[in-house]
Amino acid sequence: MAEIISIHLNKEFKRIYYRSKSYVSPALVVYFTKNRAGFCRLGITASKKIGSAVKRNRAKRVIREAYRACLPQIDGHYDFVIVARHQCTKIKSQEAAKMLAGILKKAGLLKVEQ
Repeated sequence: MAEIISIHLNKEFKRIYYRSKSYVSPALVVYFTKNRAGFCRLGITASKKIGSAVKRNRAKRVIREAYRACLPQIDGHYDFVIVARHQCTKIKSQEAAKMLAGILKKAGLLKVEQ
């Protein structure tokens, strides 16, 4: 099981928001930028627009599992911030993993399979 290294500091979130590229799907918004840390890091946000604390926490769990499924295929070292959208509360982690993989493939971050 891949270990997820989290981003906690507000200044790191802001750096990623302002210096990164973003891709959108119905359930997720993914911001990413290259880092020099030697590993990938993840930050997750879910605003109060999503719903109650129960719904926000579920959305974060779904995103974390989707990221965990895609992490071994990511080529390089990046900082990710994934923002949950309202649709994220209604999907399963497998669907979120497919969406995230599609976004990462579109962005060219996945390893090329031979």
